[in-house]
Amino acid sequence: MTEKELSPGLWLIGLGPGNLDYMSKEAIDVGRACSHRFLEGYTAILPPKQEERLNDFIGNWDRIMRPEVENPENLLKLAKDVPVALLIVGDPMQATTHIDLEARCVELDINFRFIPGITATALAISLSGLQSYRFGRQVTIPYSYRNYLPLSPLEMIFKNYENNLHTLVLLDLDPTGMGIDKPIPMSPNEAFKLLKKMEERMIEEGSNFPLSVKDLEGILLTDISLNSEKVIAGNLSKITEKSGGWIHCLIVPSRMNQNEIDAFERRRIV
Repeated sequence: MTEKELSPGLWLIGLGPGNLDYMSKEAIDVGRACSHRFLEGYTAILPPKQEERLNDFIGNWDRIMRPEVENPENLLKLAKDVPVALLIVGDPMQATTHIDLEARCVELDINFRFIPGITATALAISLSGLQSYRFGRQVTIPYSYRNYLPLSPLEMIFKNYENNLHTLVLLDLDPTGMGIDKPIPMSPNEAFKLLKKMEERMIEEGSNFPLSVKDLEGILLTDISLNSEKVIAGNLSKITEKSGGWIHCLIVPSRMNQNEIDAFERRRIV
């Protein structure tokens, strides 16, 4: 595909789970054909070594953060006249921010297209060995800012557990909550400590639990799709002590069937 063949507009391009080798041919071709390329750098992030490779895949690019995406006047002004790529780790339409861009383009009569990408969340479920249809609502553990400590992540984990559903737990990327600075992935140990704090706060408020956070079993998935990828299972308090790796997510299983138990045991740390 050449630039001549690509119409003006905003093209949201999925980069895949973090390893650029997972990009589709269409994503690469459209990215190369766009006149401007911007890497969206706050809802998800590329590992540093993959960022270094991005030029080779699609050409020169610039990073934009939350303010430029949530107030996209400059982005849309360019897209009126030429094809513009917004490069997004994972699948472009997983964040409400990107869905809002579609609505703005429709309102301004700007061509809007997106190229899907593989998500790390989909791969996490596959790598866990658990059955995909048995997952409930996924949650994100946010960094705690001053007195800000939402209890909803742990509430949802326990709600899924009581409904016999597994929970995919994503870890926050932004210690400031502003979406301006380059993200810093939360460590598994930080995530576990925050779950414990949530539990303590909920106990103070008189909540009852199906079990304690310290008794939860879990699966830790590190650097999905990269050469450093690791998947380990065990007690949540133990697996989150493991160091190494760059970006992580967790799975908290509910009651597992025999096939799932066997898969969990194959991943259990010794």
